[in-house]
Amino acid sequence: MWRFISNLVHTTNKITSLSSTSDRFFSKIACITKHQNTKQQQHYLFSFWRYFISNSSSKPSLSIWRRKKEMGKEGLIVAKELKRLQSNPVRLDRFIKSHVSRLLKSDLVSVLAEFQRQDQVFLCMKLYDVVRKEIWYRPDMFFYRDMLMMLARNKKVDEVKLVWQDLKREGVLFDQHTFGDIIRAFLDSELPSEAMDIYEEMRQSPEIPLSLPFRVILKGLLPYPDLREKVKDDFLELFPNMTVYDPAEDLFEDREMESEDD
Repeated sequence: MWRFISNLVHTTNKITSLSSTSDRFFSKIACITKHQNTKQQQHYLFSFWRYFISNSSSKPSLSIWRRKKEMGKEGLIVAKELKRLQSNPVRLDRFIKSHVSRLLKSDLVSVLAEFQRQDQVFLCMKLYDVVRKEIWYRPDMFFYRDMLMMLARNKKVDEVKLVWQDLKREGVLFDQHTFGDIIRAFLDSELPSEAMDIYEEMRQSPEIPLSLPFRVILKGLLPYPDLREKVKDDFLELFPNMTVYDPAEDLFEDREMESEDD
């Protein structure tokens, strides 16, 4: 028993994430168990394991905006009532104050995600304001990513500007892959001007540039040759040893003819 604990203490001392306090605790356990009977040794060993598990380093928890969202019964009732009242602003605001603000965090997140899926822009903006006032709210890039991509799908430029101002005020930073996904969503929704504004934000980001987000953006820029050339130049400047596939010139001509026919 003593040999087992000694080996365990020796192993855990190699874990740099544990503090000097834990080392003193391990030493104390070893000294005490050396002179105790089997039942007392088991008690101290259990205490040791509980301390070790609770203090050892672990992976950071997954963002609530990335977890699987399952709506509870209360969330379903609230979602249904919000859709019914959205044509009556006074009753809607009253219901939000009396019922939505009392939802569990998981239900509120799930209702917002469902409205985003349904492209319920008006209700999403209402819940967006509610979420940001919750005591548990913390600025999160996935929260803003989902809002921006939903607004892009529905071409809500004014709301995009409002959300972007909020995330800048809160100091939210997107990683390069998230930037690429958001920009591509705007390009797919035929909002090239807004997409390039976000691209400029991406270029000024302190994050290290990655090639894959640029390729995602370049593919989305196929209908916009001039803008594509600009991004292509930036790409080749950042990644001089890489190449960019250029489609045949007649592809752009075909796209222009289709646009004129429409």
